[in-house]
Amino acid sequence: MSSLRCGAALNRGLTEAMAADERVYLLGEDVLDPYGGAFKISTGISDRWPDRVISTPISEASLVGIAAGMAIQGYRPVLEIMFGDFITLGFDQIVNGISKFREMYNDQVRLPLVVRTPMGGRRGYGPTHSQSLEKFLIGVPNITVVATSEIHDLGAMMRAAVEDDEPVFLVENKVMYGRPNRRPESGRLDGFSVRESDGPYPALTLSASGFSAGTATIATYGGTVPLAIDAATELIMEHEVFCEIVVLGSLLPLDLDPVLESVERTGALIVAEEGTMTAGIGAEIAARVQEAAWDDLRAPVRRVAAADGIIPSAPGLEDAMLPSVPELVDAALRCEAARV
Repeated sequence: MSSLRCGAALNRGLTEAMAADERVYLLGEDVLDPYGGAFKISTGISDRWPDRVISTPISEASLVGIAAGMAIQGYRPVLEIMFGDFITLGFDQIVNGISKFREMYNDQVRLPLVVRTPMGGRRGYGPTHSQSLEKFLIGVPNITVVATSEIHDLGAMMRAAVEDDEPVFLVENKVMYGRPNRRPESGRLDGFSVRESDGPYPALTLSASGFSAGTATIATYGGTVPLAIDAATELIMEHEVFCEIVVLGSLLPLDLDPVLESVERTGALIVAEEGTMTAGIGAEIAARVQEAAWDDLRAPVRRVAAADGIIPSAPGLEDAMLPSVPELVDAALRCEAARV
């Protein structure tokens, strides 16, 4: 298993992308060395390419607009939004500009830009620095939304995003940065067999039963992935209940094939996300799976997500609001009860 931490893996991927193409520029607040960004993902890059790293004022709307203009001119900007909560300030540029320019101008322009940003809580940062807002992005056509996780090849994901000719929004759960970038070895990870789909932003399916029939499929992404793995392990050890986990990489376009393949084996679906419950990504997955695989389901789709409310700073209150391992275990046991 790699000893490289997730933050370092993202930094390596970004460094390799900068080295491979002189059109790649990095923009963001406090991205210059020695600070290297709030979560140190840009560490060392401005020392190596001082002319291609631009430390900017605190104005996310302007930053997104500048990145769009650079992309139209043939550059490949990588924009860091220091906290994902403030991507909302760039929404006019995203919804009415970046997502529409290619079609408005008769396919004569491309916007090969990357907006990468940390999302999520569990750091005690409070109401305006702890949200998971990626669900708002998946309602915007003509962009790509990618969810990184600690078991994805993060360097490859970063390079793929920079090389993509379409706008890519790279969502990084902030708790992930300090964790090891755990990758499957010989098709195995933590006692699970692993299948990885094709493409630049793959999904990973984990099974402890050799992809035979199980109790439920847990479809998840990002910061909820370690919770799903812990829950699936507890279910095996304490209840002899076997679940598959589908870790999504692409949220838009939504990569449903691995989920449908797993549900065909298990007959039940649990969707898990760190964003708030109402109108969440899990709701979209649930609706599409029920539409495409109704005959395969023997139980209602169950949802695990954050409560609809403001994320507190106090650790105990924050934990109570965000999704948890016990909630996932309970959802799986309810699916198991439906088998009887």
